[in-house]
Amino acid sequence: MPERTEAPCSGVEATYKAREVEGVFDLYFYRPIGFWLARFFARLKMTPAGVSLLAGIFGVVAGHLYYYRHLSINVAGMVLQVCANTLDNADGQLARMTHRESRAGRIIDSIADHLGFVSVYLHLTLRYLFEGSSPAICLLALAAGVSHALQGAAADYYRSTYLYFVTTRAGTDLDSSSVLRSDYRKLTWRHTPWQKLLLALYLNFTRQQEMLAPRLKMLRGLVGQLFHGEIPDWLRTRYRNLARPMLKWWGLLMTNIRMLVLFALLFISQPVYYFWFELIPLNLLFVYLLFRQEKMAGSLLKRLEPA
Repeated sequence: MPERTEAPCSGVEATYKAREVEGVFDLYFYRPIGFWLARFFARLKMTPAGVSLLAGIFGVVAGHLYYYRHLSINVAGMVLQVCANTLDNADGQLARMTHRESRAGRIIDSIADHLGFVSVYLHLTLRYLFEGSSPAICLLALAAGVSHALQGAAADYYRSTYLYFVTTRAGTDLDSSSVLRSDYRKLTWRHTPWQKLLLALYLNFTRQQEMLAPRLKMLRGLVGQLFHGEIPDWLRTRYRNLARPMLKWWGLLMTNIRMLVLFALLFISQPVYYFWFELIPLNLLFVYLLFRQEKMAGSLLKRLEPA
């Protein structure tokens, strides 16, 4: 089998997961700034997890500022949320730059992201409740928040799978619930409570991802059994050709589009429509992409099973 080579990357591109999974805002705004911040944090000897926690703090405070009806306070929240997203980019760039990528770091990064958006949903709900809105706003916000969590989990799963199949730079990001369950059982609440808690959260997150994409889970498992991590070139090419057109659509379920819509609605003082944006257009797109990806995984399974 011919050896697959990739063009060497330098500078900011060396801190990408892969250029094709980066959105436009990431490539031209967040990644360049994140790269500068990553170098700054590296000089300070700050860990990627520390940067993730800092991003989480910025995100939680930003969400709190959306509670108020004053536009100037909301704008301050928007600035903090952009800072949080920039730091969220910088933590991964710092990890790749300093070769400190780890499962624990990914878990802390995910927790920080979730805390930021929980703060947004919570404070927008309280904003309307204290203005006299119906308690039904709580159900609306909960449904939107659950939709957000599922959409984000699926988008992350498909992106990490794409990196696994198509590139050689992100294989360590690939985890399965079976491996995580085995590692979880090795830990004890008495001796390693923090590590066990983090792994419990990550195991639950991974189970949700696999439940959303059963055929893709089967494909990843079968490829691991057949090729033991050495994915053949024909499969890389086939997966890239099938999956790459959908990456831009999965990108719509990531953070940037949500932030733009939320900011626009805050400017017109109607953030309640952000919940409806989650529930209707994003969920329709979500269901469509799940169908497309599972169909793609099924076609690849049929080709591999006789092998």
